[in-house]
Amino acid sequence: MNKLKFIDRMAQGKVSRRDMMRGAAAFGVGMVMLPRIGQAEEVLTCMEWSGYDVDNLFSSYVKKYGKAPNFSIFANEEEALQKVRGGFNADIMHPCTYSVFRFTDAKIAEPIDTTKLSNWKDVFPALQKAPGVVVDGNVVMTPCDWGNSSICYRPDLVDADFNKDPSWSIFTDDKYAGRVAMTDDYVVTQIAGLLLGYGPKKIFEMTDADLEATKPLVEKVVKNARFLWKDPTEINQALASGEIVAAYAWNETPKTLREQGIQAAYAVPKEGIFTWLCGLTLLSTGKASKEAAYDFLDAWLSPETGVRLIEDFSYGHSNKKAFEMAKPEAVAAIGITDPEKALNSGIMLQKVDADKYTKVWEEVKTMK
Repeated sequence: MNKLKFIDRMAQGKVSRRDMMRGAAAFGVGMVMLPRIGQAEEVLTCMEWSGYDVDNLFSSYVKKYGKAPNFSIFANEEEALQKVRGGFNADIMHPCTYSVFRFTDAKIAEPIDTTKLSNWKDVFPALQKAPGVVVDGNVVMTPCDWGNSSICYRPDLVDADFNKDPSWSIFTDDKYAGRVAMTDDYVVTQIAGLLLGYGPKKIFEMTDADLEATKPLVEKVVKNARFLWKDPTEINQALASGEIVAAYAWNETPKTLREQGIQAAYAVPKEGIFTWLCGLTLLSTGKASKEAAYDFLDAWLSPETGVRLIEDFSYGHSNKKAFEMAKPEAVAAIGITDPEKALNSGIMLQKVDADKYTKVWEEVKTMK
């Protein structure tokens, strides 16, 4: 084998390490000329929600690396956790404050060095220290997207009393039986807890007895629901047609309906409105460089990404500059004209004993 063929076979990975060393000596090839077999740069792998794998949500990353990361789309956080536990090598995960603990408890979430994030200084202070963002004194999640969970309703189709004083009790009121829709999630137990007067802290710490006490109300919610939704397009269509008059919904639903010329309001229930917060977590299971991982985190924290979330997704963003840069009408459309007030006044969804809460929800749901 001549020298050129030898080098070509090395480049194709067809020469063993031992033969490479022998050949290098025989042909006088310096070690600096040898290809780095098996050491190609790993591509960043992110576990992500459907719809969040679009380039304009991490533009600066794409600009630097020339392409988007690899994505693994998950339906829920538990599915993602089990996939990683099963051996899947992911660098980044997109959990929420109430689910990030599943990753920290499993010892697969790494502390994040915020000094490596150029956009961290512009993150709302309330989010920098939020439970779930900080766990055991360490930042384990860069807060990115947030918003509300409340009641979207048709003011032209509900009674004047509800318009005047909206309440989560619309889902247990027989007057609206078959005319409301609820999400298929154990958050219903927390709504029942609010209706029982448990308060915004206790609903995340309910004992077995507390949960048992919520069952009659949870049963009423399930019984009165026309359907339990999994995809917001279901309630968007049902509210638009008048099939239902109210639904548990996120900020995007009233905006979507109004764009269709349909009357839609988003309630601040007297028992409290929920606020959710999600972000990016650095996993210890990844193979890509830490530089690439931090570049991706920082890209998501940029105000440009925030503008896209506000204008295209109807969600809030953690970077306060995003609200200044976004179109005022887009900010108004999602009902977050004062983000700091919204963050401080809502009931932030928190960690719960998911197994216990899910058990109650699944038991009641089967009765429908």
